[in-house]
Amino acid sequence: MKKTIGIMGGMGPLATADLLIKITTSTKADCDNEHVRVYIDCDCAIPDRTGAILHGGPDPVPEMTTALRHLEACGADCIIMACNTAHYFLPRLQALTETPILDMMSITARSCAERFPGKRAALFGTTGTLQTGLYNAAFEREGVPYLLPDEEQQAFLMHMIYDVVKATKPMQPEEENWSALLNDLRQRGADYFVLACTELPIVAETLSDEGPFVDPTTELARAAILFCGYELKERR
Repeated sequence: MKKTIGIMGGMGPLATADLLIKITTSTKADCDNEHVRVYIDCDCAIPDRTGAILHGGPDPVPEMTTALRHLEACGADCIIMACNTAHYFLPRLQALTETPILDMMSITARSCAERFPGKRAALFGTTGTLQTGLYNAAFEREGVPYLLPDEEQQAFLMHMIYDVVKATKPMQPEEENWSALLNDLRQRGADYFVLACTELPIVAETLSDEGPFVDPTTELARAAILFCGYELKERR
């Protein structure tokens, strides 16, 4: 029997929509009826995860737990989160439910090991995500070499995430700065870029540089599709 997906969304809403699109476009289906059933709780009231981790801001887990209960009530067989930084709180959430919550970071690290053996990744994400060290640990478990942006580069990424994508501002004025960031990291030894914030694949798809990029949102979508017993389209 086929299974269903529950998306704990709202972190942010555009990233939630992006995740649903990637579930749909990654599923091998010839008609509507061959797609996965997906339940979404797009709860934009969940407090900012980076603020909670770095600055002692409001704990997002109580509001995330409310979303979790809604998805359980719908009958979701697995839960996925459209936010990398939110995975810092995954152990607390998983302890509250028997429904599997798929781990985007482990899924992404395994995919990088398979797709880019021996190549070095540049890890992009919010400051909160990177300071948790969760991606670092996942990549080290899989033996994937990686490097991190420097302080100035990280400030630019945070600007793109919060001041551009989350604020729904035009991205094109930043295209030259985005290309300069990628070129600087290539010179430091990066072979490809892991877009470990759900806003960053939106940047990469809008601006012109070809990367190559690894999109954890897509990797999570593909893993959820397989978990539910559906087939995948081949990668483009």
